[in-house]
Formats: sequence, structure tokens, C-alpha cells
Amino acid sequence: MESFSYITNYETARFNMIEQQIRTWEVLDPVVLQLLHDVPREFFVPEAYQGLAFADLEIPIGCEQKMLTPKLEARILQALSIQKSDRVLHVGTGTGYLTALLAKLAQSVVSVEIHPELSQLAERSLRENHINNVELKVGDGAYGWPTQAPYDVIVFGASSPVEPKDLREQLAVGGRMLIVLGRAPAMHATLIQRISENAYKEDVLFETCIDALINADQGVMFEF
Repeated sequence: MESFSYITNYETARFNMIEQQIRTWEVLDPVVLQLLHDVPREFFVPEAYQGLAFADLEIPIGCEQKMLTPKLEARILQALSIQKSDRVLHVGTGTGYLTALLAKLAQSVVSVEIHPELSQLAERSLRENHINNVELKVGDGAYGWPTQAPYDVIVFGASSPVEPKDLREQLAVGGRMLIVLGRAPAMHATLIQRISENAYKEDVLFETCIDALINADQGVMFEF
């Protein structure tokens, strides 16, 4: 009886997350909504915070890192329109939840995490959820992961003050990248699409504020 109640509570919380957080933030893509229902977010949240797995907050995951909020993860997925043939680069594996969502949509995912401990946690969670089209890398992805480029999709789980140098060149033609650019508190999620070999399209999608990449490109700093 307790087990049934446990499952029911999680399902209720998941339903409320989708209806009250995700839909109200203009995420209406049925594929994304179904994915959020199917992939158990609670399995990717540290045990101490599992009661908050569906809350609208950035959950601490260790190594001074945090998960993105559910609504931001959903908005990212909707903006990228990932196809089954896509090769994806994900920078900032964390616990592996967003990696798992990407993997369910794409052909394959290369996911880079600078903290070995988090990469190990993600590996276990992905394995337990039978997700096997992810290649986990431990390293610094602040400038992408050029050794396995090009990618159809690039997504960053942390922000950068400026677009990292030469990053867009890792996109395949027709590819798209979502990265949060700027400095707190003024940041914006930006979608960059590679239209042709030498042409790109850039759109600011929405404002947000998330932690920066550990070794983020700082751009040119001016002092007056």
C-alpha cells in the first residue's frame, strides 16, 4: 500500500509540473510534454532532494552545481526540435536528466561533464533507465567538443558571458545550438542556426539566468 502511495504521489507531482509549470511557460509541443511524462526525473535527483524533483527550482547536485529548472529544460527541448537522425552535443551532463531527454529524441548524444563524480552518477542513472545511445565524456566543454564535430544540435546546461570562440563551427549545416549568453542578471537564451557553410541565423528566445560555465569565455573586458 505504501509503495502504491509513493508512486501515486510522484505521478501527481509530475502531472502538476507539466500542467502548472511547463504548459504555462509556452511549452506545448506534444512530443516534449510526453517525454517529460515518460522519463522519471526523480531518478536523476539526489536522494536528499527527491521530494523536490518536480519543483520549480534549481536542485543542488553536488560539486557546487545545480540542475536546471524543469520549465527551462522543457523550453530548451522545444526550441531545438530534435529529430531522430540528429547527433547531439550536450555540455554539462550533471546528473544526466537533460542528457536522457536528449537521448530519447536523438540518434546519439555526446555529453561532456567537467566533474568526474557527476559523470559517474549520470552513467549509473542512464544505465538504470536503459538509455544506451549516450557517450559520456569527462572534460572541459566550455568551448564545445571539437574532436567529434560536427553536430546537428549543441546545447549548453550552463551560461557563457559571450559565445565561445569557434563554437558555431562545430555545427553541421542545418544544425542549431542553444546557449544562454550574458552576465547575471541580464542573460538570454539564444538559438543559433547554421544556414549554410558560411551563414548563420541568430535569435534571442527568452530571458533567464543560470550559473556560468566554470571556464567560460569571458570575452573582452573593458576597464574605465
